[in-house]
Amino acid sequence: RSTMDHQPKFFENLSGSGKAIGVLTSGGDAQGMNAAVRAVVRMGIYVKAKVYFVYEGYQGMVDGGDNIVEVSWESVSSILQVGGTVIGSARCKAFRTREGRLQAAYNLVKRGITNLCVIGGDGSLTGANLFREEWSGLLEELAQKGKIDEEAVKKYAYLNIVGMVGSIDNDFCGTDMTIGTDSALHRIIEVVDAIMTTAQSHQRTFVLEVMGRHCGYLALVSALACGADWVFIPEYPPEEGWEDSMCVKLSENRARKKRLNIIIVAEGAIDCHNKAITSEKVKDLVVQRLGFDTRVTILGHVQRGGTPSAFDRILASRMGVEAVLALLEATPDTPACVVSLSGNQAIRLPLMECVQMTQEVQKAMDEGRFVEAVRLRGRSFENNLNTYKLLSHKRPDAELPKTNFNVAVLNVGAPAAGMNAAVRAAVRVGITEGHKMFAVIDGFEGFARGKIKEISWGDVGGWTGQGGSILGTKRTLPAKYLEKIADQMRTNNINALMVIGGFEAYLGLLELSAAREKYDEFCVPMVMVPATVSNNVPGSDFSIGADTALNTITDTCDRIKQSASGTKRRVFIIETMGGYCGYLANMGALAAGADAAYIFEEQFDIRELQANVEHLTEKMKTSIQRGLVLRNENSNENYTTDFIYQLYSEEGKGVFDCRKNVLGHMQQGGAPSPFDRNFGTKISAKAMQWISKKLKETYRKGKVFANTDDSVCLLGMRRRNLVFQPVAELKNETDFVHRIPKEQWWLKLRPLMKILAKYKTSYDVSDSGQLEHVAMHSPKEAETGAI
Repeated sequence: RSTMDHQPKFFENLSGSGKAIGVLTSGGDAQGMNAAVRAVVRMGIYVKAKVYFVYEGYQGMVDGGDNIVEVSWESVSSILQVGGTVIGSARCKAFRTREGRLQAAYNLVKRGITNLCVIGGDGSLTGANLFREEWSGLLEELAQKGKIDEEAVKKYAYLNIVGMVGSIDNDFCGTDMTIGTDSALHRIIEVVDAIMTTAQSHQRTFVLEVMGRHCGYLALVSALACGADWVFIPEYPPEEGWEDSMCVKLSENRARKKRLNIIIVAEGAIDCHNKAITSEKVKDLVVQRLGFDTRVTILGHVQRGGTPSAFDRILASRMGVEAVLALLEATPDTPACVVSLSGNQAIRLPLMECVQMTQEVQKAMDEGRFVEAVRLRGRSFENNLNTYKLLSHKRPDAELPKTNFNVAVLNVGAPAAGMNAAVRAAVRVGITEGHKMFAVIDGFEGFARGKIKEISWGDVGGWTGQGGSILGTKRTLPAKYLEKIADQMRTNNINALMVIGGFEAYLGLLELSAAREKYDEFCVPMVMVPATVSNNVPGSDFSIGADTALNTITDTCDRIKQSASGTKRRVFIIETMGGYCGYLANMGALAAGADAAYIFEEQFDIRELQANVEHLTEKMKTSIQRGLVLRNENSNENYTTDFIYQLYSEEGKGVFDCRKNVLGHMQQGGAPSPFDRNFGTKISAKAMQWISKKLKETYRKGKVFANTDDSVCLLGMRRRNLVFQPVAELKNETDFVHRIPKEQWWLKLRPLMKILAKYKTSYDVSDSGQLEHVAMHSPKEAETGAI
């Protein structure tokens, strides 16, 4: 439905026939590695290349024999939902010697493998790069020893390498997220949520130690996501005398009736003299100085375990496919590259540039240049740190500026997990900026009824982990209450509005800005932060709550797949939410490894349904005797879930039987995922800062008066940046009948799902392929765009 302005470039022209690809996992394991392996194998076979597993990392490459095996489509079935790596990973001393690498080269050449896809950390990738540089020398040495002939030296003259970073620490420069990081955060947050209930009961202090020897990402983000009282990370050691300030902070929190304290310590935490700060040391300090009942919990390898999150499965699948494309396009002159994620885009970066920058961070930390270390970690890390500092410590009232502005926050639309985190961030940033914050209960309807009260810093404590909407939310639009809402705005002297919600919030802001001519009260800055499980708001690639819903769908699909595998020859049809927006169905299908996903954006007819049934009939002849089909609730008014179920049941008679499942409102509930807590917190803090700026700009002669289009904005994530967009300008991008944006980025991932489910399709790769360079960002940039 959407036309691309450029001539799309399709990968059909790239053939892998005659090429052999080896895939290995190396270094520490991470959830999502299997999803990457699966994508590499299937994409490789799809482009007619041969694909080999290299078992046990570099050790298997050196040992050869049964460790290097050609694999088929079915070899990677059912591994998508498994944590760790099914092909094994081992530390390998032999590969560090030239002898070992010579043996490895021999084992690869014997099988004609000259393309390697390495999934691991920076150590594994550096090793791969060295191997590539030595390759021609190694082959010549093998020829001299008579192990291979001269023809082989010519035929296999070049080794191509593409890396993917699998590491739960997220310690690799050049990518926003490494494979496994999001899943590790899921494990940490599950534990923190569980500990909070027991700490609340006993008024305890908990010191939690999380992984990260050299990188504080996990500690920092989990502290942000659970509203921890204090966090210790290697990149940002506490100032001299931190012991006093931490104890003051903890006792102040207790005095404010906060029944628990959470302190998060990265295992590599240090003080400004590079001395280790251990969890035991922190505990002893709290006990000695404050006498608080204090416990230490070391999370350890729990963080590496468990099933990968939806985010990691999609990330790894995208990267795996991109890696195969990069190998097909590689020439002897292209440097070894890593496939990485920037914002919402898969990009390629020179491997050694990333490794060098990663090592620079460590060097800066060793030399005590901590500000530099934080900057080198990248804009996303820096933004996390700034947001954490902003939200965790309340300045004494005497130090706060007084602006005399009143700002109201409300939730509109259906509940979405992460709304509360967004409200908390808005309230706290607003108070820090010197405003009086007001909470509106039950959306625009509550606003009209005068359900509005001042809300303080302490009132929003502990809100990040709560699902649903504490303020209460309604789908009602403001149009029929304009007069009453204007009255309330006047009575409470509201100078700005922050609306957190879905498509109704967007429509609501359009209605309020249209009513400005009639009511001066609406001539104030208004901003919207998108929060809806459907992810159907124009102007933003993501909305708060969609990630949590996606995880719910993925978990449920995993269980259903297990049930189907047990019974054999069974196909499940699962209906997801989303209105007319197919985001949840499409991404859920990608994350759960479904066979098909029916969505409104890509119309389907009876022929397509027939083709899907035939495809499943073929599949039942293989060793994978189960099927999974997702359908978005409004994908087609006639081909309902029941219709599709009946059609499949009839057509599959004697080959497979069918079951159906409607997931329903469970998709709106549950504790928010780490991504939604974080995204909600950061985007909302940024929206509040925009409000402050607008209030200053529009304050004239003792009152706020804003009536231009750019004073009613939606803050959204667009590709790599957070952007404020006037809602008036977004009108042209919106299909109001179906309540979806006219163009949606994720439709480009649709062929990915089809390829991984063994359908022939065309895949537009115009976006990929350009090798970029690792960007050093300026401190200014951290404030502007990045998430």
